[in-house]
Amino acid sequence: MEQKRIEELNHMCAEMRRDVLRMAKAAGNSGAHFGGTLSMIEIAAALYAEVMNISKELLHSEERDRFILSKGHGVPAVYAAMKQVGILSEEELDTFKKDETRLYGHPCMDAEIGIEYSTGSLGQGLSLAVGAALGMRHKNNHTSRVFVVLGDGECDEGSVWEAAMAAAQFSLNNVVAIVDRNHLQYDGDTETILKLESLEEKWKSFGWDVRCIDGHDVAACCAAFSGRTDRPLAVIADTVKGKGISFMENDPSWHHKKMSSAQELQAMEEMAHDGI
Repeated sequence: MEQKRIEELNHMCAEMRRDVLRMAKAAGNSGAHFGGTLSMIEIAAALYAEVMNISKELLHSEERDRFILSKGHGVPAVYAAMKQVGILSEEELDTFKKDETRLYGHPCMDAEIGIEYSTGSLGQGLSLAVGAALGMRHKNNHTSRVFVVLGDGECDEGSVWEAAMAAAQFSLNNVVAIVDRNHLQYDGDTETILKLESLEEKWKSFGWDVRCIDGHDVAACCAAFSGRTDRPLAVIADTVKGKGISFMENDPSWHHKKMSSAQELQAMEEMAHDGI
């Protein structure tokens, strides 16, 4: 990837983080899921702006790639990415969580903006991806792929591994599972609550090809997500929960929260200092 394009994508990620704050402010007392949203900004940017065959014009095309956000609470990152590629307007972001919005706190199925499935109850997204991939095969669609983003804490769910077995059994090389490995879940550190490591070896043992990357390196994200093999692909993206706002980083209390006025000012100042 050319350096100029990498710089463009990094600038896009900076704007997306700013838009997450904008949506959180619009939500008012409802707050927002800051931690898991900010950890997946580069993942969403890489998918929507570079990797997936998706655009406003392709939302109803059978040839489109499908995207499923299994960790539904991270959806502000997706809305921010949709704005970057012209699916959502800047003004619509200000309706986040408000009455009569279509930008809910978790994704709600809406073909008009490319939300393929309603998600939020964790552990379901990979099963949906398996079903979608089988459906595309049944329709002789051998070009489109299904990309699904999971949280690492979500991988505690048995349904994730049932779906992983099924994907390998059916040789679904049109499925890409991306694990947002930010090492924290609602209750704390993932390894304290229910040990996940080695995630790489676990996915391999279930019959998947696996790539491990820095989830905040947008070029690495693009390269990994674009990979095609003869088996389903799992990408373990090492990330930082709350990435980009110092007082949120690696703090599980920011899984969902409302910022105070002072915290909002600090966050905006940090982003201004970083050229956002």
